[in-house]
Amino acid sequence: MTCNRPACKKINMQIGKRILVAFLIVLSPFLVWAQMPVFSAGENNYASFRIPAIIQLASGELLAFCEGRVRHAGDFGNIDIVMKRSKDKGRTWSSLQTIVDVDSLQAGNPAPVVDRLDPAYPNGRIFLFYNTGNNHEQEVRKGKGQRQVLYICSVDQGQSWSAPVNISSQVHRIGLPDDWRSYANTPGHALQIEKGAFRGRLYVAANHSSGAPQSSFKEYRAHGFYSDDHGKTFALSESVSIPGSNESTAAELSGDRLLLNSRNQSGDRRLRIVSISSNGGQRWDSSYVDPQLIDPVCQGSLLNIGWQRGRAVLAFSNPASQSRRDSLILRISNDEGKTWPAALLIDHQPDLRSGDTRKDYTAYSDLVMLGKNRIGILYERDNYREIVFKQVLLRSNYRPPSTP
Repeated sequence: MTCNRPACKKINMQIGKRILVAFLIVLSPFLVWAQMPVFSAGENNYASFRIPAIIQLASGELLAFCEGRVRHAGDFGNIDIVMKRSKDKGRTWSSLQTIVDVDSLQAGNPAPVVDRLDPAYPNGRIFLFYNTGNNHEQEVRKGKGQRQVLYICSVDQGQSWSAPVNISSQVHRIGLPDDWRSYANTPGHALQIEKGAFRGRLYVAANHSSGAPQSSFKEYRAHGFYSDDHGKTFALSESVSIPGSNESTAAELSGDRLLLNSRNQSGDRRLRIVSISSNGGQRWDSSYVDPQLIDPVCQGSLLNIGWQRGRAVLAFSNPASQSRRDSLILRISNDEGKTWPAALLIDHQPDLRSGDTRKDYTAYSDLVMLGKNRIGILYERDNYREIVFKQVLLRSNYRPPSTP
């Protein structure tokens, strides 16, 4: 029997609201804190800031890196690597510090990682890998210029930095028969493997072009490089077999495996490329185009955010659009990247009916784990006018769904 009296209707409405709230809590495992600007165009006489990367130190402090582009927003020119620090989980940020300046040439693609497992440095040592270049990418692809791979270190939590170390002869194949030309680190954070046979390995996802330019950028291949002796020596991984695999990001999986997630520069179906390694990123057992991860040909960020029942829980961010760089999405997977059942829209272009026709609203991003159930995302926003930081809280009652 249905009760239609006003008192009954009021009770039914209250019960309905409670059920709806409970339903939304189950379906929406995220809470988002307000975004904070970190780098803004024009600051410290830099025309533009691009290519964000972020890490957390053992102290809980955050270090945010990016390219400070002196004259314009273009990919080549007088470009430095700059840094800011946050002591309060991203609510406020320090003044800007320039940490790599190669005069009028290009320094870019910062890839930071903290080596926490070197007994010589019990407080941890920060590695910042980066690239230098002496010509536009299109000219380097033609063999008219060169990209180099270097790193600097800090043993005092980023207060000071070592002299640069050039590792190009170990991780780049300049002038060799396979004729690598263009080269770029990830961009975004590098990683250190925490478990298993390769525990302690420093791993940097990267990409290169090989030989003369081809249509749809098919001469590009993703790869990685790594060190098993805390940066004394480096080795190259096998290259990914899929043509056009480009800017990449990596995360540790269970069973000595590693997942590499790559930008698909050829634009094939506007989907990301995934490669799986069973030996810590040295060789690739399989590579495939993932139909779940749409992409407008852009960078993305992948992060191992913990372990559940012996398997890696992963977070991934990218602009989830096949037409333009917009609609930045954060996804969560508890089955090591096979499926991505939880997703949150981080930011997107305001209503275009206002007459604003800018193409790229949200673009490159990088993820950092801030603590239990908290993820930070540092990302490019508003047509590359700023890089902002946003904190996402996974609700305490959220558990990623188990696979059968």
